[in-house]
Amino acid sequence: MELFSDLPGDEGLPGVRRRRAMLAVMTATTMAVFDGTIINVALPQIGLALQTSAAASVWVANAYLLATAMTLAAFAAMSSRLGFRNQFTAGLAVFTLASLGCALSPSVEWLIAMRVLQGLGGAAMLSIAPAIHRTVFPNRLLGRILGLNAVLVAAGTAIGPVLGGTLLAALSWEWIFLINLPLGVAAVLLSWSAIPDTRQRGRLRPPFDMAGALWSALAMGAVIMAADTCAHFADPGQGAHAALTAAAYALVALVSALAFVRGQRRVREPLLPLDIFSNARFSLAALTSLASFVGQGIAFVALPFLFQNAYAYSAFESAALFTPWPLGIVLVAPHAGRLADRHSPALLSSLGLAVFTVGLVLLALLPDHAQAWDIGWRALVCGMGFGFFQSPNNREMLGNVSRERSGNASGVLAIMRTFGQCLGAALLGVILAVHTAGAVAHGELQMSPVQDGEAIRVALWVAALATALATAVSASRLRRKAQSPA
Repeated sequence: MELFSDLPGDEGLPGVRRRRAMLAVMTATTMAVFDGTIINVALPQIGLALQTSAAASVWVANAYLLATAMTLAAFAAMSSRLGFRNQFTAGLAVFTLASLGCALSPSVEWLIAMRVLQGLGGAAMLSIAPAIHRTVFPNRLLGRILGLNAVLVAAGTAIGPVLGGTLLAALSWEWIFLINLPLGVAAVLLSWSAIPDTRQRGRLRPPFDMAGALWSALAMGAVIMAADTCAHFADPGQGAHAALTAAAYALVALVSALAFVRGQRRVREPLLPLDIFSNARFSLAALTSLASFVGQGIAFVALPFLFQNAYAYSAFESAALFTPWPLGIVLVAPHAGRLADRHSPALLSSLGLAVFTVGLVLLALLPDHAQAWDIGWRALVCGMGFGFFQSPNNREMLGNVSRERSGNASGVLAIMRTFGQCLGAALLGVILAVHTAGAVAHGELQMSPVQDGEAIRVALWVAALATALATAVSASRLRRKAQSPA
């Protein structure tokens, strides 16, 4: 296989060790993706088993997301001190042991605490996973390995709910965590033996930027909480309170972000070196990623409402209707990654985003009573467009920084994805709140299926607008010459 072939002048690791490192990173990625998709299916059973409310059960999912988002920037910066091997292996070990703790949890409070630990371990891994690929593989193969990684995430997204449903039907909720143990042990052994030790030795370094880590954690945590609060806008009894709470979180996020940026300009060794954004192609790729994930975030949350509330499909049928989206990514992403190693990543990602935008417009134009096949082919177009965009854009981000800054670039990539998805969810919350308020004003207790459909179509048009903006930002890179990484 060409991924593991060695040519004169290749950077990275020899082919045999490259294979082991890839297996370690991809196994860990699979665990993280499965954990994020399976848990939502299991929440009702977990609430019943631990005798807790639905609101408390939701925090089993939210605790992981919060812990991950709040520490992505810190772990991305810490990797230059700890080294990729040490940090990735330690994060993987924490994630695996926390999975065992989740399975043995006697109460929902204990389970939430273990999910926070899982989130910390996940952040330590996910913040540097793309950077490890950059370190392990030569530049000529970077697009291909990022394409394979996109396929893995898409396949995990599609298979996760099915696997979760199967485990819950045959066994119990504890097994959605216990399944991580054999995978985690194997990945720890592989990562320790294959991932290179990238610690920078031989020089004194200033203290770690703890203030930057705290400000970034506060900013990201406040963004997540603001997005989560927006989901309650549609509740007539909590709408006003939710709006004030979301505004307070947004203010905290803004103040923290400004304090973070100001601090990064003053410290000797900042958490996130702002000079990496002086490379215009890197900055534009990051903005492209942010806008595209806003569109994806809206669609991912909105479509289940459309399928179940407006079209009256069951939860299982809704999951099946969504399957063409990740299937499209699986079909296209490897080819996009290969092409990105030979042709302009900016051109390829712009074309992919244009197709993604068309797919979202097609979904927004769905009729009031859509057939399954009609939904499926439109979702497939979205997946193919997103799959053609993601790998080249990620390659553009990582390829426009030096190898020493790969950890920082990888962290920016993860932050753009998380922040974009949260902003998308918040926008959907606002759209649903406005439409629900309109229904209440007309004396209705809740929206009818037709009104649900109208609200979701508005959301899908907003998602298409976000991806059209991403397409324009991405295309602007075509007028700029590639810069040598700093």
